[in-house]
Amino acid sequence: MKPSTKLWMGALCAGLCASAQGVQAQAQDAKQIVQQAVNAELEANRTDQSHWRYRRSEAGATSFIIVETEHGAIGRHVEEKGRPASAAVLAVDDAHNQKFIHDPEMQKKQRANGAQDDKSAVELMNLMTRAFVWKVDSVTPETTTLSFRPDANFHPPDMEARVMGAMSGTLVVDRAQHRIRTMKGRLESDVTIGFGLLARIKQGSVFDVERRQVAPGYWEITETHVHISGHALFIKTIGDQEDEVKTQFTLVPLGTTLEQAVGLLKGAAN
Repeated sequence: MKPSTKLWMGALCAGLCASAQGVQAQAQDAKQIVQQAVNAELEANRTDQSHWRYRRSEAGATSFIIVETEHGAIGRHVEEKGRPASAAVLAVDDAHNQKFIHDPEMQKKQRANGAQDDKSAVELMNLMTRAFVWKVDSVTPETTTLSFRPDANFHPPDMEARVMGAMSGTLVVDRAQHRIRTMKGRLESDVTIGFGLLARIKQGSVFDVERRQVAPGYWEITETHVHISGHALFIKTIGDQEDEVKTQFTLVPLGTTLEQAVGLLKGAAN
């Protein structure tokens, strides 16, 4: 073999090895970025004790003012189907809020539901690096955009993880604070239980969650879009269709009571 050929083959082999190592390093770096973001979100979940007043808008041009407190959250209509909420609608809201304020069991149930949602969210967050194959798609001075697809080696521990693990999509991470800005996913194949007899979540179901910094150091979900279809127990239709936007975030002072929250509701709605 001529020296020049030997050098060329050596360079080619070195290049191929470097490329393979580069792909492996990128995959490793992508997973590290995701893990760092997961750690930041879990830490915030543990330490953030803030409560907020905000406007929640739903599909159909209906909106509410929501006020959170350490005792629970209450809400009141602002608009209904694009028009200012009627006196009758507001009266129903006010009656429900008064009942909630004076019913410890209702408050306990709301807190228990919230705790269960938090528990499920934490469990799924902890699976993110294992459930998907990650790839860095693009980087800007502010964000890193990653794509994900199902990892064939992932063994989901429950139904929620099974649905999550069948998704592919994108994740946008804030580079300065390592917080998740956006996560979008699409179910790539039907997810079935009992060969589809007990339940089937249909391919093409999608979700889109947007998060933003609403005050220095505070991140909240500002948009949620979920469109899931399927069936359960032979005939029951699964229809989780949610389009929700949250705006006008202001901090609620620590120690705010539910009675005081009623005043914040009415003041915000005027």
